[in-house]
Amino acid sequence: MIARTVPALRRAVDNLRKRKATIALVPTMGALHDGHVSLVRLAKRRASRVVVSIFVNPTQFAPTEDFGAYPRTWKADIAKLAAEDVDIVWHPGVEAMYPEGFATRIVPEGPALAGLEDRFRPHFFGGVATVVGKLFTQCRPDFAIFGEKDFQQLRVVTQMARDLDLGVKVLGSRTVRERDGLAMSSRNVYLSPEERQTATVLYRAMKESAGRIRAGDAIAPAMAGGAEMIKAAGLVLDYYEVRHAETLAPVTSRKDGPLRILVAAKLGTTRLIDNIAV
Repeated sequence: MIARTVPALRRAVDNLRKRKATIALVPTMGALHDGHVSLVRLAKRRASRVVVSIFVNPTQFAPTEDFGAYPRTWKADIAKLAAEDVDIVWHPGVEAMYPEGFATRIVPEGPALAGLEDRFRPHFFGGVATVVGKLFTQCRPDFAIFGEKDFQQLRVVTQMARDLDLGVKVLGSRTVRERDGLAMSSRNVYLSPEERQTATVLYRAMKESAGRIRAGDAIAPAMAGGAEMIKAAGLVLDYYEVRHAETLAPVTSRKDGPLRILVAAKLGTTRLIDNIAV
């Protein structure tokens, strides 16, 4: 079923609840790839019914970003979701999500102010938190599935659901990669064939740094080596950092807790993000 208005969505969700269903929500912006399909499959393992939202959220794009050009592949998306036996597709228009007079926003702190994505996209997590908060209250899921590729986003949404007692258990799903290691992303379509080959340096650099840290090297030189690999390939780094995997706080030693390497870099006009556990 495809729902395009909140009343239609509520009726569909109520019908599932009458049958004692557990519900998992997979929020997406469409342009679905195998990474999204993996989220749907995890959702099906955790709940008896699955709702997938497709909404390109304007409030998380700055005026200089690619909202208008963001890939939209509706027919292909619906075919993928039908093949996975998804129960409901929630596909609101902007006017349904942000009706005239809309004036309330969620302003997250904590992991949203870690000095990573927020340093370069200060508008981003307010837009994400507001739209995800609405999706949670609209769909009323038991579980919500997010990919680990957007790792800071995963931490922000997890914190928000906990802090606001939204009754949703947020689950992270492992990043799905191409055979050469590049993280699957809807924005990969922007890469030229040459850039596509170059982009693999992000994963190789992170693996190199993580291996050195696990082998006992100090964090600073291990991370500096990875950063140089990325710069030498011609990418412009926004950040390349190792952080505490739960709080995203800076760390100085492997003993500081579970670690995560996070990277954001521009290759031509395309901005790529990725991360791996240490």
